[in-house]
Amino acid sequence: MNTLPVRLPGATAETLMWAQVEDVEQQALDQLRNISRLPWVEGVRVMPDVHLGKGATVGSVVAMRDAVSPAAVGVDIGCGMQAVRTSLTTADLPESLRSIRRAVERAVPVGFKSHRDAPDVRRLGLAHGRYADWDGFWSGFGDLHEKVQDRERRAQQQMGSLGGGNHFIELTSDEDGQIWLMLHSGSRNIGKELAERHIAEAKGLDHNLGLPDRDLAVFLAGTREMDAYLRDLYWAQEYAARNRAVMMALFCEAVGSEFGSRGVEVSFGEQISCHHNYVAQETYDGVDVVVTRKGAIRAGSGDYGLIPGSMGTGSYVVRGLGNEASYCSASHGAGRRMSRNAAKRTFTVSDLEAQTSGVECRKDAGVLDEIPGAYKDLDSVIGAQTDLVEVVARLTTLMCVKG
Repeated sequence: MNTLPVRLPGATAETLMWAQVEDVEQQALDQLRNISRLPWVEGVRVMPDVHLGKGATVGSVVAMRDAVSPAAVGVDIGCGMQAVRTSLTTADLPESLRSIRRAVERAVPVGFKSHRDAPDVRRLGLAHGRYADWDGFWSGFGDLHEKVQDRERRAQQQMGSLGGGNHFIELTSDEDGQIWLMLHSGSRNIGKELAERHIAEAKGLDHNLGLPDRDLAVFLAGTREMDAYLRDLYWAQEYAARNRAVMMALFCEAVGSEFGSRGVEVSFGEQISCHHNYVAQETYDGVDVVVTRKGAIRAGSGDYGLIPGSMGTGSYVVRGLGNEASYCSASHGAGRRMSRNAAKRTFTVSDLEAQTSGVECRKDAGVLDEIPGAYKDLDSVIGAQTDLVEVVARLTTLMCVKG
């Protein structure tokens, strides 16, 4: 019987956890308690992938009245997932996926790399539907924070690029042998710069000077500062969604070309896209709140979501159950069980090779901090939230591109 959620002892605002208190590191628990003590907080919800974060806890859902904390969103505004089911099956795959990985790495800049020029969205089929108004989107850049106005060219070049860290592009298979394409990325450098500037501004406001943790500084509703932050934040969230759409189009193009050269035509189904570092204005029990999800996806009734593991353990496609006790939220992934530095101290490249056996991916010291052993067990994380989501598909990683 599932005994979750449990209440976090010592919290001020109601804090419900889809994880056992004893399984969460003390620093993360202290961070959650500090969040709950903010006078504007209506409630906090903690997902099973919870772990210590910078500013605010990863795997936290914070509902505030008339306020928003930029650190509770984080610096990778709009970071999230995108996936599409293809017509390919495992029977269509070549013995080695190396050439496909190389083709994807040529098509999508990774790490600190970016495109020389902004990708041609019309050629990629992204000039209609959800992402039709590119001119209108880019015209909003001039309204952003004055200190990022010299970054527009870079933002255009980074559109359709992966970045590094835990971001990835994967080719996976489901239980029926159907091939899915999946990727994880956010708002790149422009989101980071916007977030850092607003976080710094919030820390200097008088009403934040006595907070238990200055990293949790907030903007208040009805102020110029909150209006400016939300304007920039919503633009960055849209940038992140468009970034994933461009990358997925490039990914699909590369895969289609590789298989086309082998005489195999590829078609692609409806795409699933979801943020997991973002803000939304929602209502629960008749109370209007500003909800920040940092390392959490929306899991409203019928909402499709993506919950990845690490570069060797696969992912889940899920459908939300609309559980309002969690503010209609679920985890964003497996969650780290050790820091990046601890992973580098604990594991070797040989460990990485063993833990990613059967996966076409980098197996070098540059991605050692992303080794599967540094993450929590994905199946246990899914098992802790059966009242939040239902599983649609279990995906097995076959190829993974990292920055």
